[in-house]
Amino acid sequence: MEKGHHVKEITPPCEAQGVFAVSQASLAQSRNGPYWRLALSDATGTLEAKIWSPLSAEFAEIPVGSLVEVQGRAALFREQTQLTVERLRVLSDEEAAALPPADFMPASPYDLDEMMAELHDLIGKEFVHKPWRKFVQGVFRDAELAAAFRVCPAAKSVHHAYVGGLLEHSLGVFKLCRRLADQYAELDRQTLLAGAIFHDIGKIREFSGGLVNDYTDEGRLIGHLELGIEMLAPFWQKAGLEEGLVRHLKHLILSHHGEPAFGAVRLPQTAEALVLHYADNIDAKMAQCRGLFAALEAEEGWTPYQATLSRALFRGPRTPQASPTEKEPRKSRQRPADDNLLSLL
Repeated sequence: MEKGHHVKEITPPCEAQGVFAVSQASLAQSRNGPYWRLALSDATGTLEAKIWSPLSAEFAEIPVGSLVEVQGRAALFREQTQLTVERLRVLSDEEAAALPPADFMPASPYDLDEMMAELHDLIGKEFVHKPWRKFVQGVFRDAELAAAFRVCPAAKSVHHAYVGGLLEHSLGVFKLCRRLADQYAELDRQTLLAGAIFHDIGKIREFSGGLVNDYTDEGRLIGHLELGIEMLAPFWQKAGLEEGLVRHLKHLILSHHGEPAFGAVRLPQTAEALVLHYADNIDAKMAQCRGLFAALEAEEGWTPYQATLSRALFRGPRTPQASPTEKEPRKSRQRPADDNLLSLL
């Protein structure tokens, strides 16, 4: 079976046919009868779809997470592409298994194995205090935990919301914190870097991952800050990490959202906690910028309004790169008369 159209290829008005993952499905009521409201997804994006009456009555259930073969007509509705479904069939388990998962799950643009190798190399260089090294390496020696860390998304929708997003984001925050620790020697470098690696590790249990990434029950009830501490506790106990360092690491994890309104359990109250919060925020914001700018068709222009940033963003002209033959500006020299004058002052 062929994938057919990808979401990004559907430009209304047009006929569309393809296989998509059902990421949302709900039955609603209109004046003309019941209808299905769907969100159809693949690796390139998500598309809103409707199954109107009387066709809607043919489906007693459309399981979220299933793959469906769809045919319909795409049109613009309130400036958004919407598909009116004319035919829909839920694929069997055998048919779904035969299709490449990469067609339906967006993934990090960076190679996951290369990012893991880079992270392990940096861990070996940075953690010279034996308990810190034993703790950090111990987490990644847990095969199940390391495998989940490699592929887990970092969010449901806002930033790094794709396979490998947690790894990409954690590595990005780690590298930012390294540079800040180079600049500010008063920081406890190893505590800060441990917080950078593990600040979001609780997302492994907060999100389901898979074709339809959603919050788990414990993700909704507890959240990834507390879940992360729960997951890490056996490893720092086994490593013999000093009590004061454990307490500081807990604070970094619990405060990295910055404000209670954004989910922080405590305000950042150490220099390292402040650095981690801002590094985390910068990496998340830049990921949102990349996603918004990637959707622009022109080299310059405005993005649509982004609710999570409370603004639209403008991508302006780039400063031209110097050509290989372009010479550095010649440094000015004072005239002899100026030198003589300065010597008299």
